[in-house]
Amino acid sequence: MAPVGAASAAPLSDRHTEALGAICRACGLDPTGAVLIRNVNNAVVRLARDPVVVRLVTLPSYVPRAQLAVTAATLFAEHDVPAIRLVPGLAQPVRAEDHVATLWQTVPRAGPAPTGADLARMLRVVHRLPLPVGALPEWDPLCDFRNRLRDAAELDAGDLRFLDRRTDELAAAVEELDFPLPRAVVHGDAHLGNVIPGSRGPVLCDFDSCCIGPPEWDLTPMAVSAVRFGRPWAHQADLAAGYEFDVTSWEGFEILRDIRDLKIVAGVFPGPGRGARVAAEFRRRMASLRSGRLDDRWSLTR
Repeated sequence: MAPVGAASAAPLSDRHTEALGAICRACGLDPTGAVLIRNVNNAVVRLARDPVVVRLVTLPSYVPRAQLAVTAATLFAEHDVPAIRLVPGLAQPVRAEDHVATLWQTVPRAGPAPTGADLARMLRVVHRLPLPVGALPEWDPLCDFRNRLRDAAELDAGDLRFLDRRTDELAAAVEELDFPLPRAVVHGDAHLGNVIPGSRGPVLCDFDSCCIGPPEWDLTPMAVSAVRFGRPWAHQADLAAGYEFDVTSWEGFEILRDIRDLKIVAGVFPGPGRGARVAAEFRRRMASLRSGRLDDRWSLTR
């Protein structure tokens, strides 16, 4: 979820306008003037006339993740984790016609940009939570990716075969890892793009990958972002120092890095309305994976 005031705000497509209208009618909200602030795995929309951010589910396989986000947000609120909060008074996820969404209280952008040290501090809070028996799923880093492959009707057959085979290879490799840190509640997609600088300090967002698993997984995205997207290495260094564990020095890091690469590629899978820029970025990322180029720079897409 992007912070309020993000420069990436854009008008909604007809498809998103229809879905947002149905959700807002069900909740008594006004969609007039709403803008799209992110469109990767969910369409994240900021309302103009209500202090609400709506996350629209755009893929059938992501419907269960909406319920997971609600479960995790409830847990975080109970334990006062610095995180965004659900809009109160609604049965969530909200279902209207054929659409599913979660609704969140707006966090006005304030204060300095979050750092790796901020993320380390918040992850330590999350990782120290008592394990909620049965509330969150066990970590399965490739389950969502396999679901995306099933949904990706526009994938070339050759790309599909390659990604299927690579997924199987990494699934076997991750089973052999010996994780040094104790199992914990993990965010599942912990990077600075999922930290909002709020007026009372930075807060976490985007909870639909939360689970019980290895904290090492939460420490991986920052290192991958430094390589793939040119994020400052200082953020990764601050994260490692603040958490007192450098995941890049652990022998299992390469496997987690390669799994993270797959998940990043899924963010630019071909699909209706994705556009030429996203299609070109998908081809760039696939070329890197096929050739084993681990240091290729990738471009961000909304």
